[in-house]
Amino acid sequence: MAWDKTRPVPWQRLMREWLIYAVIMTAVFLLIFNDGNTIGAVAGVLVSGPLYLGFGWLLAKFGYQRKTLKEMRTPQASSASSDDDRDGDANATRRSVAPTSRTAGGGNRPPAKKNRRR
Repeated sequence: MAWDKTRPVPWQRLMREWLIYAVIMTAVFLLIFNDGNTIGAVAGVLVSGPLYLGFGWLLAKFGYQRKTLKEMRTPQASSASSDDDRDGDANATRRSVAPTSRTAGGGNRPPAKKNRRR
């Protein structure tokens, strides 16, 4: 997609995602780097905020928009279909393919074994 300066940027979503990341990573760094080097780790997490927001702004202006978890959970009819199914009623007129030996519908099946009872 091309650059469009009128595309909206989801600032609230970007900020919320980064804050969740920052809280989790700060807690992890405090647990791992408890030998006195926590200031550098926390500073790195804080520096990542403007970088994340900047990349999010740039991608939003190019039209990238990630699906939310709610959108991923709800099943939607797939709009992507095969080349044969371009018009709406092509499925109704489509006939099934004749069985072949590869689909086990042909005559090459091995004979079924009879169960023996003792």
